[in-house]
Parts: sequence; structure tokens; C-alpha cells
Amino acid sequence: MKTVIKNGHVLDPLTNSNEVMDILLVDGTIAKVGKELQEEADKVIDATGKYVMPGFIDLHVHLRDPGLEYKETIETGARAAAHGGFTTICAMPNTKPATDCAEVVSYIVEKAKKLELVNVLPIGAITVGQDGVELADFAAMKEAGICAISEDGKSVMSTDLYMEAMKQAAALGLPVLAHCEDRPLVRGGVMNAGKKAEEFGLKGITNAVEDVIVARDILMAKEAGCQLHLCHCSTADSVRLVKLGKEMGVALSAEVCPHHFAMTDEEITRNHGDFKMNPPLRGKKDVEALITGLSDGTMEAIATDHAPHGWEENNQTMDKAPFGIVGLETAFALTMTKLVVPGKITPMQMVERLSTAPAKILGLNKGGIKEGMDADLVIADLEKQTVIDRTTFFSKGRNTPFDQMPVIGEVVTTICNGKVVYSK
Repeated sequence: MKTVIKNGHVLDPLTNSNEVMDILLVDGTIAKVGKELQEEADKVIDATGKYVMPGFIDLHVHLRDPGLEYKETIETGARAAAHGGFTTICAMPNTKPATDCAEVVSYIVEKAKKLELVNVLPIGAITVGQDGVELADFAAMKEAGICAISEDGKSVMSTDLYMEAMKQAAALGLPVLAHCEDRPLVRGGVMNAGKKAEEFGLKGITNAVEDVIVARDILMAKEAGCQLHLCHCSTADSVRLVKLGKEMGVALSAEVCPHHFAMTDEEITRNHGDFKMNPPLRGKKDVEALITGLSDGTMEAIATDHAPHGWEENNQTMDKAPFGIVGLETAFALTMTKLVVPGKITPMQMVERLSTAPAKILGLNKGGIKEGMDADLVIADLEKQTVIDRTTFFSKGRNTPFDQMPVIGEVVTTICNGKVVYSK
């Protein structure tokens, strides 16, 4: 199968391309990139006036399958990803049963493969059942197809057990994706500690809940010699600690979610599950620090922490609703609107954070538009003005604080393994 993308503005950090070119795709691989290609093809896509970028890669997605399919399935999650321009998504292990063995990993891999939508890379749990007592079999899960290990949804609080996990991960070449939360310090908190929590009469979550574990995990990774990636960083001190960790020589990377740079806790308009996430929306100084970290490269990646929930369980006050919001279908527009358009980062940096850096973190042959690389691409209109409308989501989840928000930027076409998996 040959496909030619004509007249698109190629934006690729890997090759530093920033100009109008054509791209030839052959059997799922980028075969040629150049001006006015004369190749015959089975399919021609006219990208005139649009930008062509390497497909986005999300290091942090909750697909809820197996076990919680009423929230999301692998299919609905994959379709949501394609709708948002993501061609590769990493599925966190807090499913039911947990993704803690080769059998569950194989179930996810095979189900995703049959769909032929986007690449779904399972992440293995660190402990059996995510109970924090016994380490899962990392080697068996790696053979079955995991890309990393994580206990996301919680931290491994036993430092002895976690150190052994890190050492095993280092030996197997598996990144450790860390959810940084000192559980005893949460103390029933449901949103950021501050004036807004007091206004709603809700228990607050302090920055220390995150910062204490960020510092711990960086120091442990230094001793274990593993590759550490910090998930959904939300505080100014997390940014400082990441910078310090890198100066110490730790193999360290970090991600920021769009909701954490797009909104502060002071902008929460009502006590509702749409605004409840973990970590919570933080203060203005934290948001500014996160944006600076994304701008200067301290924080390499933008990831969604896509966390769909059923409407009834989400449609409650924050003290009753579960943590988490959806993000696959809003991430690109929020990044454009809150970071690129105001000049906080450049369009090239946006692609670096959404695609090239995540690919590097996982060691994938993706994240660039270069001959021989996987034909995972997204075509987007960087100037289109739209409104986020949760009723148009492909995800089962509708839990978002950004419904009806005016945004700039729209995904037009998503191509995965050379196949169009979404087209507007």
C-alpha cells in the first residue's frame, strides 16, 4: 500500500524540518520525504494549508480494560486517541484484574492488534494486584509486550520493595513510570489545599504529598541505576527536583498534563467531579513553573493521564466522585491554546513534547518523519478555532472541566502504521 501526503507543512524536531514537503508511505513505513514527489500511489492525501507532524505518543492513559469496560474499552480508548492525534498510547496497569502478569498483557496486546487502530503499549504493574506486597514478574510481562512498569494510581510505599523493583527494571531495560504520592499525607484530601478548598469546605491536598515522593524516587533511581520517568508532575518543587536530579546524573524524565498547565485551582467554578483529578489542579505559581519547565526542556513530555469514568459516578461533588478526567481528545487543542498561541513554547517544541521526546523515553522507532521510521503521522490545522464539546468525544468518558471552552487547533487526519485511522 502506497500513500502520498502532498503539500503539507512538515514539522519534525528529529530532522529539524519546518517546510512544505511531500511524504511517501509504503507498507507502514516512511519511504521518502521531499519536495514535489512524483511517486505513484494508491492513495493521495492533500495536506495543503495543514501541518504534518509525527503522531503523538501518550505515555499515560487509562483504558479501563479489562474489568471496567463501562468506563472505557480498548476500542473506545483507541478511537479517542486517533481522534486526538495520538498514534501510540501507553496503557496503565490499574485495570481489574491489574496488568500484573503475562496473561493480562497478552489480552491487551492481542485485542489492540485486532482493532488495527493505534499502537497500544501495556505498562506492567510493579506489584501483584498493585497491593504493594509482592513484585510482579517483570521478565514475563516484558516478553508479553510491556513497555515499562508502574504502580500508577498509587506509589509503592515500601522503599525496600521499590528498590528491588527498580534494580530488576534496570537489568531488564524497562523504564519505571512513577506516580508520586505519599499516601499517608493525603489525609482524605480531594483538591489542592488552599482558598478554593476552604471555600468549598473540602479537605486539601498539599504539594508535599507529591514532592516528598518525587525526591525519594529520584534518589532511589540514582542508587538503583534505573531509568525513571515521573508521571503527571503538578508542583513547582517537582520541576526544581527534576532539574536537580538531572544535574546529579539520574536517567530521569518527566511529564506534565494539559490540565495542570491549562487551569489553576482558583479557576474551579463548582464543586463537581469534572474538576477532580490526582494530582489536583494547583496554584498559579505551580502552573507558571510547569510551563517554564516545558519551555526550557526540564519537563520533556506532555501526557494526558486520560482517566474516563461513568457519568453517574463523576456527576457528584468532589468528596464523592472518583479522581480523574479524560484528555486524549483535548490535549492538542489545549497545548496549542495555552502554550503555543501565547508564545510559551514554539510549534516545534509542542511536537517535541507530544511525540519526539516520548518516543525517545520508550526507545521507539517513532516521533519523527524520516525515511525508515514508522508511518505514524498526524495532520492538523494549527489555526482552526473550535470549541471543546464533550458530546463529540469518541471516548466513553465525558468527565472534563474544559467542556465548551474555545480553543485553537484541530486534528484533521491521523495515520497509524500507514493507515488512516481518523479523518475529519
